[in-house]
Amino acid sequence: PRNLDDHPCFGRGTAKAGRIHVPLAAACNIGCMFCERSMDDCVERPGVARRVLTVEEGLQLVDAAAAEHPELAVIGVAGPGDTLATPAALDFFRRVRESHPELIRCMSTNGLLLGERLGEVLEAGVGTLTVTVNAVNPETLARICAWVVYHGERLEGVPGAEILIENQLAGIAAATAAGITVKVNTVLVPGINDGEIPQIAQRMAQLGVYRYNIIPLIPAARFKDLPAPDCRQLELARMAARPHIEVFCHCRHCRADAIGIPGKSEFGREL
Repeated sequence: PRNLDDHPCFGRGTAKAGRIHVPLAAACNIGCMFCERSMDDCVERPGVARRVLTVEEGLQLVDAAAAEHPELAVIGVAGPGDTLATPAALDFFRRVRESHPELIRCMSTNGLLLGERLGEVLEAGVGTLTVTVNAVNPETLARICAWVVYHGERLEGVPGAEILIENQLAGIAAATAAGITVKVNTVLVPGINDGEIPQIAQRMAQLGVYRYNIIPLIPAARFKDLPAPDCRQLELARMAARPHIEVFCHCRHCRADAIGIPGKSEFGREL
Protein backbone atom coordinates (compact mmCIF):
# COMPACT_ATOMS: atom_id res chain seq x y z
CA PRO A 1 0.00 0.00 0.00
CA ARG A 2 0.95 3.65 -0.31
CA ASN A 3 3.04 5.24 2.42
CA LEU A 4 0.68 6.01 5.29
CA ASP A 5 3.21 6.98 7.93
CA ASP A 6 1.72 10.47 8.16
CA HIS A 7 -1.75 9.04 8.84
CA PRO A 8 -2.20 9.33 12.64
CA CYS A 9 -4.18 6.08 12.84
CA PHE A 10 -2.07 3.98 10.47
CA GLY A 11 1.52 5.22 10.77
CA ARG A 12 4.42 4.56 13.12
CA GLY A 13 3.65 7.23 15.69
CA THR A 14 5.56 10.04 13.96
CA ALA A 15 2.58 11.66 12.27
CA LYS A 16 2.60 15.43 11.91
CA ALA A 17 -0.84 15.44 10.32
CA GLY A 18 -4.09 15.79 12.20
CA ARG A 19 -7.40 13.98 11.94
CA ILE A 20 -11.07 14.74 12.53
CA HIS A 21 -13.38 12.11 13.98
CA VAL A 22 -16.88 13.22 13.01
CA PRO A 23 -19.45 11.59 15.35
CA LEU A 24 -22.21 10.60 12.92
CA ALA A 25 -22.88 6.93 13.71
CA ALA A 26 -25.59 6.85 16.37
CA ALA A 27 -26.57 3.17 16.32
CA CYS A 28 -24.80 -0.17 16.45
CA ASN A 29 -25.76 -3.63 15.23
CA ILE A 30 -23.70 -5.75 17.62
CA GLY A 31 -23.55 -5.91 21.42
CA CYS A 32 -19.96 -5.99 22.70
CA MET A 33 -19.65 -6.71 26.41
CA PHE A 34 -17.14 -3.88 26.95
CA CYS A 35 -18.94 -1.21 24.92
CA GLU A 36 -20.53 1.73 26.70
CA ARG A 37 -21.55 4.47 24.27
CA SER A 38 -22.18 7.79 25.96
CA MET A 39 -22.45 11.53 25.45
CA ASP A 40 -19.80 13.17 27.60
CA ASP A 41 -17.40 16.12 27.49
CA CYS A 42 -14.55 14.66 29.51
CA VAL A 43 -14.19 10.88 29.15
CA GLU A 44 -11.36 9.89 26.80
CA ARG A 45 -12.21 6.60 25.11
CA PRO A 46 -13.92 5.22 22.01
CA GLY A 47 -17.70 5.34 21.94
CA VAL A 48 -17.82 8.75 23.57
CA ALA A 49 -18.77 12.09 21.99
CA ARG A 50 -20.34 15.31 23.16
CA ARG A 51 -23.24 14.52 20.84
CA VAL A 52 -24.02 12.82 17.56
CA LEU A 53 -24.01 15.26 14.64
CA THR A 54 -26.20 15.40 11.58
CA VAL A 55 -24.53 15.13 8.19
CA GLU A 56 -24.94 18.89 7.69
CA GLU A 57 -23.34 19.61 11.05
CA GLY A 58 -20.49 17.25 10.21
CA LEU A 59 -19.80 19.08 6.96
CA GLN A 60 -19.79 22.42 8.77
CA LEU A 61 -17.35 21.01 11.36
CA VAL A 62 -14.93 19.89 8.66
CA ASP A 63 -15.15 23.30 6.95
CA ALA A 64 -14.32 25.07 10.21
CA ALA A 65 -11.50 22.72 11.19
CA ALA A 66 -9.88 22.75 7.74
CA ALA A 67 -9.99 26.56 7.62
CA GLU A 68 -8.36 26.99 11.03
CA HIS A 69 -5.96 24.04 11.12
CA PRO A 70 -4.00 23.36 7.91
CA GLU A 71 -2.30 20.35 9.50
CA LEU A 72 -5.53 18.35 9.16
CA ALA A 73 -5.18 15.57 6.61
CA VAL A 74 -7.70 12.86 7.57
CA ILE A 75 -11.48 12.84 7.96
CA GLY A 76 -12.64 9.84 9.98
CA VAL A 77 -15.94 8.47 11.19
CA ALA A 78 -15.38 6.15 14.15
CA GLY A 79 -18.61 6.07 16.10
CA PRO A 80 -20.05 6.36 18.61
CA GLY A 81 -21.86 3.38 16.99
CA ASP A 82 -21.07 1.51 13.79
CA THR A 83 -20.57 3.50 10.60
CA LEU A 84 -22.49 1.06 8.41
CA ALA A 85 -25.47 0.54 10.73
CA THR A 86 -27.11 3.75 9.47
CA PRO A 87 -26.79 5.71 6.18
CA ALA A 88 -25.29 8.84 7.79
CA ALA A 89 -21.55 8.09 7.50
CA LEU A 90 -21.59 7.14 3.83
CA ASP A 91 -23.86 10.09 2.99
CA PHE A 92 -21.33 12.32 4.74
CA PHE A 93 -18.34 10.81 2.93
CA ARG A 94 -20.01 11.25 -0.47
CA ARG A 95 -20.59 14.93 0.22
CA VAL A 96 -17.29 15.73 1.91
CA ARG A 97 -15.51 14.12 -1.03
CA GLU A 98 -16.82 16.99 -3.14
CA SER A 99 -16.10 19.78 -0.65
CA HIS A 100 -12.70 18.54 0.62
CA PRO A 101 -11.16 16.19 -1.96
CA GLU A 102 -7.71 16.91 -0.49
CA LEU A 103 -8.47 15.08 2.77
CA ILE A 104 -8.10 11.32 3.25
CA ARG A 105 -11.42 9.64 4.05
CA CYS A 106 -11.12 7.03 6.80
CA MET A 107 -13.78 4.86 8.43
CA SER A 108 -14.07 2.36 11.30
CA THR A 109 -16.57 -0.50 11.37
CA ASN A 110 -17.26 -3.82 13.05
CA GLY A 111 -17.45 -5.35 9.56
CA LEU A 112 -20.87 -6.99 9.84
CA LEU A 113 -22.13 -5.14 6.75
CA LEU A 114 -18.80 -4.39 5.10
CA GLY A 115 -19.04 -6.90 2.29
CA GLU A 116 -22.55 -6.01 1.20
CA ARG A 117 -21.96 -2.25 1.41
CA LEU A 118 -18.43 -2.25 -0.01
CA GLY A 119 -19.60 -0.77 -3.32
CA GLU A 120 -20.99 2.24 -1.44
CA VAL A 121 -17.81 2.55 0.61
CA LEU A 122 -15.74 2.66 -2.58
CA GLU A 123 -18.15 5.08 -4.27
CA ALA A 124 -17.84 7.40 -1.27
CA GLY A 125 -14.08 7.47 -1.74
CA VAL A 126 -13.08 5.84 1.55
CA GLY A 127 -9.41 4.95 1.21
CA THR A 128 -8.50 3.65 4.68
CA LEU A 129 -10.58 1.40 6.85
CA THR A 130 -10.31 0.00 10.38
CA VAL A 131 -12.22 -3.17 11.22
CA THR A 132 -12.48 -4.45 14.79
CA VAL A 133 -11.99 -8.24 14.89
CA ASN A 134 -11.91 -9.63 18.42
CA ALA A 135 -11.77 -13.34 17.58
CA VAL A 136 -11.83 -15.74 14.66
CA ASN A 137 -13.37 -18.61 16.63
CA PRO A 138 -17.13 -18.21 17.25
CA GLU A 139 -16.93 -19.72 20.72
CA THR A 140 -14.41 -17.07 21.74
CA LEU A 141 -16.29 -14.20 20.14
CA ALA A 142 -19.56 -15.27 21.80
CA ARG A 143 -17.91 -14.49 25.15
CA ILE A 144 -17.14 -10.94 23.98
CA CYS A 145 -20.11 -10.10 21.75
CA ALA A 146 -23.49 -10.96 23.25
CA TRP A 147 -25.66 -10.42 20.18
CA VAL A 148 -25.76 -9.46 16.52
CA VAL A 149 -28.67 -7.88 14.65
CA TYR A 150 -28.41 -8.93 11.02
CA HIS A 151 -31.13 -8.02 8.50
CA GLY A 152 -33.62 -7.54 11.31
CA GLU A 153 -32.88 -10.81 13.11
CA ARG A 154 -31.29 -10.78 16.55
CA LEU A 155 -28.80 -13.62 16.95
CA GLU A 156 -27.29 -14.32 20.36
CA GLY A 157 -24.21 -16.26 21.38
CA VAL A 158 -22.40 -18.52 18.93
CA PRO A 159 -24.88 -18.15 16.01
CA GLY A 160 -24.41 -14.37 16.06
CA ALA A 161 -20.64 -14.73 16.40
CA GLU A 162 -20.54 -17.08 13.41
CA ILE A 163 -22.31 -14.57 11.18
CA LEU A 164 -20.13 -11.70 12.38
CA ILE A 165 -16.84 -13.54 11.82
CA GLU A 166 -17.92 -14.84 8.41
CA ASN A 167 -18.91 -11.35 7.28
CA GLN A 168 -15.80 -9.72 8.73
CA LEU A 169 -13.43 -12.07 6.93
CA ALA A 170 -15.28 -11.82 3.62
CA GLY A 171 -15.58 -8.04 3.88
CA ILE A 172 -11.91 -7.52 4.73
CA ALA A 173 -10.82 -9.75 1.85
CA ALA A 174 -13.04 -7.86 -0.58
CA ALA A 175 -11.91 -4.46 0.71
CA THR A 176 -8.19 -5.20 0.40
CA ALA A 177 -8.75 -6.71 -3.05
CA ALA A 178 -10.51 -3.48 -4.06
CA GLY A 179 -7.50 -1.40 -3.02
CA ILE A 180 -8.62 -0.10 0.37
CA THR A 181 -5.89 -0.04 3.03
CA VAL A 182 -7.22 -1.98 6.03
CA LYS A 183 -6.07 -1.90 9.65
CA VAL A 184 -7.56 -4.40 12.09
CA ASN A 185 -8.13 -3.67 15.78
CA THR A 186 -8.48 -6.32 18.47
CA VAL A 187 -9.55 -5.48 22.01
CA LEU A 188 -7.33 -7.60 24.25
CA VAL A 189 -9.43 -9.28 26.95
CA PRO A 190 -7.17 -11.39 29.20
CA GLY A 191 -8.50 -14.86 29.81
CA ILE A 192 -10.82 -14.72 26.82
CA ASN A 193 -9.06 -13.84 23.54
CA ASP A 194 -5.43 -13.40 24.56
CA GLY A 195 -4.54 -16.94 23.47
CA GLU A 196 -6.09 -16.33 20.05
CA ILE A 197 -3.94 -13.35 19.05
CA PRO A 198 -1.49 -15.33 16.84
CA GLN A 199 -4.38 -16.94 14.99
CA ILE A 200 -6.11 -13.60 14.41
CA ALA A 201 -2.85 -11.98 13.26
CA GLN A 202 -2.06 -14.79 10.85
CA ARG A 203 -5.55 -14.75 9.36
CA MET A 204 -5.49 -10.97 8.92
CA ALA A 205 -2.14 -11.16 7.16
CA GLN A 206 -3.56 -13.75 4.77
CA LEU A 207 -6.39 -11.32 3.96
CA GLY A 208 -3.98 -8.52 3.04
CA VAL A 209 -4.42 -6.37 6.16
CA TYR A 210 -1.88 -3.53 6.37
CA ARG A 211 -1.36 -3.28 10.13
CA TYR A 212 -2.70 -4.90 13.27
CA ASN A 213 -3.60 -2.89 16.38
CA ILE A 214 -4.05 -4.66 19.73
CA ILE A 215 -5.96 -2.41 22.13
CA PRO A 216 -6.06 -3.05 25.88
CA LEU A 217 -9.54 -3.55 27.29
CA ILE A 218 -11.03 -0.53 29.07
CA PRO A 219 -13.27 -2.20 31.70
CA ALA A 220 -16.82 -0.94 31.16
CA ALA A 221 -20.40 -2.11 30.70
CA ARG A 222 -20.69 -5.85 31.35
CA PHE A 223 -16.89 -6.14 31.52
CA LYS A 224 -16.58 -3.37 34.10
CA ASP A 225 -15.29 -5.77 36.75
CA LEU A 226 -12.65 -7.39 34.55
CA PRO A 227 -9.06 -6.21 34.99
CA ALA A 228 -7.49 -4.33 32.10
CA PRO A 229 -4.40 -6.03 30.65
CA ASP A 230 -1.17 -4.71 32.12
CA CYS A 231 1.80 -3.56 30.05
CA ARG A 232 3.41 -7.00 30.10
CA GLN A 233 0.26 -8.73 28.87
CA LEU A 234 -0.13 -6.18 26.09
CA GLU A 235 3.48 -6.55 24.98
CA LEU A 236 3.24 -10.36 25.03
CA ALA A 237 0.19 -10.13 22.76
CA ARG A 238 2.04 -7.83 20.38
CA MET A 239 5.05 -10.15 20.37
CA ALA A 240 2.75 -13.06 19.51
CA ALA A 241 1.35 -11.12 16.55
CA ARG A 242 4.60 -9.72 15.12
CA PRO A 243 5.80 -12.91 13.36
CA HIS A 244 2.67 -12.71 11.21
CA ILE A 245 1.90 -9.03 10.58
CA GLU A 246 3.17 -5.51 11.24
CA VAL A 247 1.81 -4.30 14.57
CA PHE A 248 0.56 -0.75 15.20
CA CYS A 249 1.52 0.40 18.71
CA HIS A 250 0.44 4.02 18.95
CA CYS A 251 -3.31 3.85 19.54
CA ARG A 252 -4.57 6.40 22.09
CA HIS A 253 -8.15 5.18 22.54
CA CYS A 254 -9.47 8.30 20.80
CA ARG A 255 -12.98 9.64 21.32
CA ALA A 256 -15.52 9.49 18.52
CA ASP A 257 -15.27 13.29 18.20
CA ALA A 258 -11.49 13.72 18.57
CA ILE A 259 -9.81 16.41 16.47
CA GLY A 260 -6.11 17.19 16.16
CA ILE A 261 -2.78 15.38 16.17
CA PRO A 262 -3.08 12.47 18.64
CA GLY A 263 -1.07 13.17 21.78
CA LYS A 264 0.24 16.48 20.46
CA SER A 265 -2.49 19.00 19.74
CA GLU A 266 -6.09 18.13 20.47
CA PHE A 267 -8.23 21.10 19.54
CA GLY A 268 -11.69 19.64 19.03
CA ARG A 269 -13.34 21.37 21.99
CA GLU A 270 -12.86 24.80 20.44
CA LEU A 271 -14.93 24.02 17.32
